[in-house]
Amino acid sequence: MPLDELKRAAAHRAVEFLCSGMVIGLGSGSTSRYATLRIGERLRSGELHDIVAIPTSEDTAQLARALGIPLTTLEEHSRIAVTIDGADEVDPQLNVTKGLGGCHLREKIVAYATDHEIIIVDESKLVPRLGTRSPVPVEVIRFGWRVTEAALACTGARTRLRARDGVPVLTDERNYVIDCAYEGLESPDTLAAQLKAIPGVVEHGLFLGVVRTVVVASASGLRILER
Repeated sequence: MPLDELKRAAAHRAVEFLCSGMVIGLGSGSTSRYATLRIGERLRSGELHDIVAIPTSEDTAQLARALGIPLTTLEEHSRIAVTIDGADEVDPQLNVTKGLGGCHLREKIVAYATDHEIIIVDESKLVPRLGTRSPVPVEVIRFGWRVTEAALACTGARTRLRARDGVPVLTDERNYVIDCAYEGLESPDTLAAQLKAIPGVVEHGLFLGVVRTVVVASASGLRILER
């Protein structure tokens, strides 16, 4: 089955967790896009109604508006019933890394305000340890970023400022992203504390203890992992 079909299947299954009247979170990235599209379809068909959504990126907000999905903010609704998002890695404890799309700051804020965080992935994203398949993205303030990068390297990372065509990529909050590659993480919690202690670090892509359900799509079908 093509990768896009796997993503779509996982996204459609995750949307089945939604009910009318909910405040929901809309994730960012290619897999989450399929979920947002499906939510739009269910609203138009009348299967869902009276929902409001909080997007995790400007791109997602733009897509949601185009689909007629009503948007709100965390200032108006401080708790979210269900958020559907993607991930770059998922370990056996359902800890995940996110942020290859550069939206992990808003995604984490939304995740921590969510009662039921659902992650949708294809089976290639399942790893024995975080840091095995993907780097850990770290959003940093532009001021003094080279000093911050040097401090990140001291955590054992191979660091790289994220750039496109030689120009640093900016997040929605106008910050830089430094991708930190490790040889698999023995203790994600320890690393998370180290990263947060570095001045200049805004947020990292380690989502620890916040995911409740993971919908995994493979050529053999769908399976659901729960914490």
